[in-house]
Amino acid sequence: MENTAQIDDDEKYLPKNPWLSTMPVLLACFIYVMDGTIANVALPHMAGSFSATRDESMWILTSYLISSGVVIPSVDFFSKLFGRKNFYVISVLLFTIASFLCGTATSLGQMVFYRILQGAGGGGIVPLSQAIMMESFPKKRRGTAMAIFGMGVIIAPIIGPMLGGWITDNWSWPWIFFINVPLGCIAAVLAKSILFDPPYAHRQKNVKIDGMGFLFLILWLCTLQIFFDKGNNADWFNAPWICWLFTFSCIFGICFFISQIARKETLVDLSVLKNKEFVIGTFIQVIMASVLYASIAILPQFLQSMMGYTAFLSGMSMMPRGIGSFSATIVCALIADRVDKRKLVAAGLLFLGGAGIAFGFLNLQIAQINIMIPNCLMGFGIGLAMIPIINLSMETLSNQQMTNASGLQNLFKNIGGAIGTSLVATMLTRFAQVHQNMMVGNLNELNPVYAEHLKTTAGALMQYNSQDMATYMAQYSMYGQLIKQSTLWAFMDAFRIFGLLCLVIIPLLLFFKKGKTA
Repeated sequence: MENTAQIDDDEKYLPKNPWLSTMPVLLACFIYVMDGTIANVALPHMAGSFSATRDESMWILTSYLISSGVVIPSVDFFSKLFGRKNFYVISVLLFTIASFLCGTATSLGQMVFYRILQGAGGGGIVPLSQAIMMESFPKKRRGTAMAIFGMGVIIAPIIGPMLGGWITDNWSWPWIFFINVPLGCIAAVLAKSILFDPPYAHRQKNVKIDGMGFLFLILWLCTLQIFFDKGNNADWFNAPWICWLFTFSCIFGICFFISQIARKETLVDLSVLKNKEFVIGTFIQVIMASVLYASIAILPQFLQSMMGYTAFLSGMSMMPRGIGSFSATIVCALIADRVDKRKLVAAGLLFLGGAGIAFGFLNLQIAQINIMIPNCLMGFGIGLAMIPIINLSMETLSNQQMTNASGLQNLFKNIGGAIGTSLVATMLTRFAQVHQNMMVGNLNELNPVYAEHLKTTAGALMQYNSQDMATYMAQYSMYGQLIKQSTLWAFMDAFRIFGLLCLVIIPLLLFFKKGKTA
């Protein structure tokens, strides 16, 4: 009863026109989230400009993720230190300035440093945007508010690869950063002039820096991100340095959480983890983030390596997913406050799981429509589930807890995205090896099908080469087909597993109470 009274009391701090707050929030959120994926397709071009290897160029992505990951759970502390509105404007301006510097980088070292600044500026944008949107609207209209917020969070990472591919092919890679500059400036000006700061979000006096907690957080997230990025290439725990890295990451993570529990002046407030709805809702979002970022990584890779698509065309393949997500946000905006949010999340997870399983039955003779339909359904499922689950997870929290809870939730979602991306890379490698091992025994002259195909192919090549060379080339060709087929099966297995994972978590919705509808 006390918590409910607190939530009702919070509504006296609502702005007169909450829709104005959506303008700077959506713009800033969109450019930040989009920048997390827009650089992926341009990475080979940047590596060439800096004379860097593929592995070295990965630090362009890793440094950004680590830096933003450190800031995300710290938003509540920095909001108290500077005032939430001031910190939001500082974050947008730092992100904008760093984006310009990234476009001017002439070496890998400069680019990595500027990406660290960009991540530090952008890290607070999404959790602060989420908190501002939740607090600006009365509880009965938060479903509509989060549907609007979902447009930036869900559609931006889908548009990123497509826009990045087009800019890289038609202009040059620096422009993927330069386009942030005018948009960031507009967002900062609008945020300064429009955003409403409730009394509890004002700057607080005598705020002390939790140096120990901040140090443990940096060490934990740095080692964890490197573990996820480099683990697959190093064969995971078969490499001693990966074992040590994972051990240190666990130690730093434990030390961070202990420091936040045992001390009074802390970087984050872990008391929100006592809220059952928040924990379960965050867990569901972590799984969805894993599926979202894994599918964003795997689908363009499948289309380029197996189907021969260009970078731009593979980015364009994400367009139906954006259409599906946009359609879902419209549906949520219209009905989210009128129906049981648990049903919306369940329906979204069914769409998401069904689309993943549908992708698991593709082959190399498919038409483009076979990619478009499941992709659209996957986008619709993500939009339909992600928006209501944010509401469900935050519904029993007070407005004073929103900023801190948003920071923690987005931290775990970032980790979920990193896990999904690393997991899918490992799946492709290991499953391809398993299928290749199962199939290679059929490349035997005792197999009449193989023997007949080998004879036919070698016969066709003998008019250009000697018999021995023709036989060798035929065998090489058939082994190449085996590799391609085993890789195809690995892609299909990964799609099916992620699809089933979405279906498995649906029963967790039973732990939520049926919310009141408008």
